Amino acid sequence: MFLSVFDIFKIGIGPSSSHTMGPMSAAARFLDEIAHGDWPRPHGVPIARLSASLHGSLAFTGIGHASDRAVILGLAGEKPDTVDPDRMEAIVAEVRRAREVAPPGHPAYRFNPETDLVLDRKTPLPGHANGMQFAAFDADRRLLLKRVYFSIGGGFVVADGELEAMKARKRPPVDSAVPWPFRNAAEMLAMARRSGLSIAQMKRANEETRISRAELDAGLDRIWTSMRASIERGIASDGVMPGGLNIRRRARAIHEKLQEEWKQNRRNPLLANDWLAVYAMAVNEENAAGGRIVTAPTNGAAGVVPAVLRYYLHFHEDADDDGVRDFLLTAAAIGGIIKHNASISGAEVGCQGEVGSASAMAAAGLAQVIGGTPEQVENAAEIALEHHLGMTCDPVAGLVQVPCIERNALGAVKAVTAASLALKGDGSHFVPLDAAIETMRQTGRDMNERYKETSEGGLAKVVAVNVPEC
Repeated sequence: MFLSVFDIFKIGIGPSSSHTMGPMSAAARFLDEIAHGDWPRPHGVPIARLSASLHGSLAFTGIGHASDRAVILGLAGEKPDTVDPDRMEAIVAEVRRAREVAPPGHPAYRFNPETDLVLDRKTPLPGHANGMQFAAFDADRRLLLKRVYFSIGGGFVVADGELEAMKARKRPPVDSAVPWPFRNAAEMLAMARRSGLSIAQMKRANEETRISRAELDAGLDRIWTSMRASIERGIASDGVMPGGLNIRRRARAIHEKLQEEWKQNRRNPLLANDWLAVYAMAVNEENAAGGRIVTAPTNGAAGVVPAVLRYYLHFHEDADDDGVRDFLLTAAAIGGIIKHNASISGAEVGCQGEVGSASAMAAAGLAQVIGGTPEQVENAAEIALEHHLGMTCDPVAGLVQVPCIERNALGAVKAVTAASLALKGDGSHFVPLDAAIETMRQTGRDMNERYKETSEGGLAKVVAVNVPEC
C-alpha cells in the first residue's frame, strides 16, 4: 500500500476538500476525458455544450460548501492547487455572464450555470454520498459523453468504475515497489521492529522510491510553508465570514490577547491550549472564507495538524526543519492507514473521519518528533482517534463554520494530550490503532445519513438559523 505524503497533504482552497476541491478536480478530469479519453467520437460532430449535476451530500450542502462555484471554476480550466483565490469570484461572474466556459486547450463550450448545473437532492448516485455527473452534448443537445465521479474525501476523486474496484478489494493491495509496504498499523510496527527504523524513516524510504531526497524535502517544506501561511492569514484577518450565519472571525482578537499576556509575562496555566486553539481556528476561519489551505487530511479538519506543528515549533526548544519533515511524514503514514482501512470523508463516516483522523495524525507526528518509539507513536494516534469515535458531521447551514472551526481547536488539544500520554508509557496499550480504525469504519457504516455532512441532523437541524437556503 502506498499513498504519498503529497496525496494526504494537498494544497488547495476552502471551504471543503470533498465539496469544493473534489468537484473542481472532477470537472478538470472530465475536461481531460473530453480531450484525451478513449470514447466514441462521432466524425464531424463537435461538443458544443456541457452540463453537470451534484447528488447526495454534494446537493444538500453544495451552496454552503461552494460546490457550484467549484464546478464552474473546474470547467473553466482552474485547479485547486493553482487557482488564484482573489480571482475566483471574477472568473465565476464572467462564466455566468457569458454563459460559456473556455478552458485552456479547448474550444468554448456553452454552459449556463442557471440551467446546466443542477443540485439534485432527489436522486442519489449509488456508491457514495458525494456523487457528480458530467455530460457533453452536440449543438442539437444530443448526448456525446457522460461520466460519473465521486469525491471520496480529502480532495480524492474516483470514477464510478474505480470506486467499484476499490470496494471489491477486501484488503488494501500490497505495493511491492516500496521497501516498507505496510497496509495497517500492525504491519507498520512489525516492520519498524524488524528494521530498527522509525515510522518517519520508513515513510521517507517509501517516498524516495518515486522522487529524490531533495525533491521530497522541498515538497515537505512547501507543504509547511503553505500551512504556516494559512495560520498567518487567519490571525491577521477580521470581519464576518461568508455564507449568511454572520459569524465573525475570532482568531485575530484571541491572538492579540495571547500576545499581550506573553509580553506581560502573565501566568496562564492554559497557555499551550490557547495557542493551539488560536492556530487551529485561524486556519479554519481562512478555510471557511474560501482561502488557500492544505488538506490535512481534509479541509474541514485542516487546522489540527498545522496547529500542533506550530505548537511544536513554539514550545519545543529542539524543534527544527528536520523535525517538521518527520512530523509530516509520520502523520501521512497514519493518515494513509486510516484512509485505506476506513475513511477520511465526513460524508462516509461523519466528523470522526475528518477531525478524528487529523487528531490521530497530529498526535502521531508530535510523538515522533519529541522522542517517541514506533509503539508510542501508534499509541498516540490510537488515543486521539479513540476519543473522536462517533462524532457526527453536522455543519450548520451546510457551512464549514459551526461546529467545525472549534472542533479543530479541540482536535489539536486532544492530539497534544494523546502524544503526552503515550510518551509517559512504554507503548503497550489495550486497544490497537487498527481496532480503533475498524471501529470508526463500522460506526460510520451504522451512522444515520442525516449525521454525515447532509446538514439534516445534529446541530444543523436543532439550531434554528435564519439564513438563505444552503
